[in-house]
Amino acid sequence: MKYETIIGLEIHAELSTDSKMFCGCSALFGGKPNTNTCPVCLGHPGSLPVANRTAIEYTIMLALALNCRITPRSVFHRKNYFYPDMPKNFQISQYDIPLSSSGYIDVDMGDHVRRVGITRVHLEEDTGKSIHIGESGRIHGADYSLEDFNRAGIPLAEIVTEPDIRSPEEARAFMQLLRATLEYLDISDCKMEEGSLRCDANISVAVDGELGTKVEIKNMNSFRALFRALSYEEERQRHVLDQGGGLIQETRHWDDAAGKTHPLRSKEEAFDYRYFPEPDLVSVEPDPEWVERLRGNLPELPQERFHRFIEQFGLTRDIASMMTGEKALAGYFEKTVESGQDPKELAKWVAGDLSAMLREAVVPIQSCPVTPAGLGELVGLVDRKVISGKMAKDVLREAFETGRGPEQIVDEKGLFQIADARELEVVVAEIIAENPSAADDMRNGKEQALKFLMGQVMKKTRGKANPEVASRLLKQKLIGKD
Repeated sequence: MKYETIIGLEIHAELSTDSKMFCGCSALFGGKPNTNTCPVCLGHPGSLPVANRTAIEYTIMLALALNCRITPRSVFHRKNYFYPDMPKNFQISQYDIPLSSSGYIDVDMGDHVRRVGITRVHLEEDTGKSIHIGESGRIHGADYSLEDFNRAGIPLAEIVTEPDIRSPEEARAFMQLLRATLEYLDISDCKMEEGSLRCDANISVAVDGELGTKVEIKNMNSFRALFRALSYEEERQRHVLDQGGGLIQETRHWDDAAGKTHPLRSKEEAFDYRYFPEPDLVSVEPDPEWVERLRGNLPELPQERFHRFIEQFGLTRDIASMMTGEKALAGYFEKTVESGQDPKELAKWVAGDLSAMLREAVVPIQSCPVTPAGLGELVGLVDRKVISGKMAKDVLREAFETGRGPEQIVDEKGLFQIADARELEVVVAEIIAENPSAADDMRNGKEQALKFLMGQVMKKTRGKANPEVASRLLKQKLIGKD
């Protein structure tokens, strides 16, 4: 049988507004439980919601960035279900007339581009947070549960894709691009660990072109978890089909520690929620001129910056993808370019040693101790052969740990590279005299002898010898050529 994986995603992004979606309570994360609440977000009788204009504006911006059509008139609905984290016993969302629809985003996979259709981008309110007390940390097996309603009512943009994704790799790349888009628009902090960016996935396996049974996966709170969960479920479904078994439409929970999905409940249908128009809210009818102003004010988006970095700075696709995948990192890199150094060399340092140090120290690029000007300074020192590439790595480490500038470190430690041929000629002569056997080996064409003698030169000069000059002098002395 010929299998094809079919994936669609449902993403919720908390919007970075000051207040909640339908009331004036603070939307800040991390307050004392149940302190950012009021009669409206707690669903008290007689309280009336008022839509947050900024949340509508942010959602329109996102929809435009995803090439969606803005609906002239959209309507809020009540999505009815009972759960402890729902103080009103319904969620204000949008159903058959969402704020936007029919968009797409192109995901560059290197060897191909996957166009993922965007079914809709709409607005709704978040639920509260259930905290299950017990060994499992889940509702099943919990001793009791606590409810924090601070999150209830925070504005959410829901992005629903078409089932156009064909692999876990594409799903991960799509999510990374979507997160970058939200960051570039500056409308969400996208902190998956805090729940401000969440993703559910629908996955099925088509057999010989015939669509299979859809399974929804929940509880994926990182890009790695998304990739692992989809990879596991893809294999699980194919194994069931290989064994002649059948799949059921259900919702499954991703257990990151076990690396498996587990059945959670049967999959709900839209009619289970008994949607009906929210009677306390008017329809949303964006002024076309307002929409066009928002379209005209959209910033440069990740894909545009990706192509510009390749064309303007000559970066490889992999490096450009890394540089533009995070707004702050792209901004840092562009500031390093202002130093006048080679952009390709700067990008290598940012993507390589500097990023490794940031990951190791768990420091965001916004708090990087090495300033963009400082990194430009370091690359300039290497370019002018003041220090070697190896020495530069040590200087960068010290600059990262102390916050001091590279030139200051090089000056204080006397790390300036010895590039003067006359000075190095004396050192080379001493090394040849001290190592006659290795010198003879080099005269006889043994390449390893050159490496050994170069090591001795670097050791005697404490790493300060210019490698190119030292190597040339050894060749001149022993084999009579440069």
